[in-house]
Amino acid sequence: MAVPCLLTAWQAHVGELRAYLHRHGAPADEVDDVLQEVFIKALRQDAKFCRIENARAWLFEVTRNALLDRLRRSREHVELPADIPAPGADAAPVVDALSQCLPRVLSELSAADRLAITLCDLEGRTQQVLAERLGISLPGAKSRLQRARRRLRAQLVSACQVRFDADGEVCCFVPRPPLADSGES
Repeated sequence: MAVPCLLTAWQAHVGELRAYLHRHGAPADEVDDVLQEVFIKALRQDAKFCRIENARAWLFEVTRNALLDRLRRSREHVELPADIPAPGADAAPVVDALSQCLPRVLSELSAADRLAITLCDLEGRTQQVLAERLGISLPGAKSRLQRARRRLRAQLVSACQVRFDADGEVCCFVPRPPLADSGES
């Protein structure tokens, strides 16, 4: 059974809620359905509804949300033909192609940076192995690896002219020939 405060609030505001729904694009044949949905949600509050500080605001918020949910569900969906390929299904991400710059840029780093990146990132060894190899503490090895990664990134950006999109993802770069093809030593 509905609590009296709910019935009082409903009777006071149902006309406004109906007008709100009409003004905000609710299909005319669904206005009563939305209102019924809102009333049921209010009923489920039971005695808690009486403790709501502003019943009118609560009813409008629930009505707005119910309308938005219905409008989202009713959006027209267009079926795509089955023979359309998925976007980017064949193309590898640009960042994967960036690996062709890696040998050249890695060779331009210091021996310590090269060792840290090779051991941990390319060979998959732990940072503890790096620490033991260098004879330093684990936190020291972690710091070295982080600095080496930053320098590698900066070198990739500089040497391969890496650019990023608005989301910070690699969007494009200029490949550099491997050391053997460039004539440099």
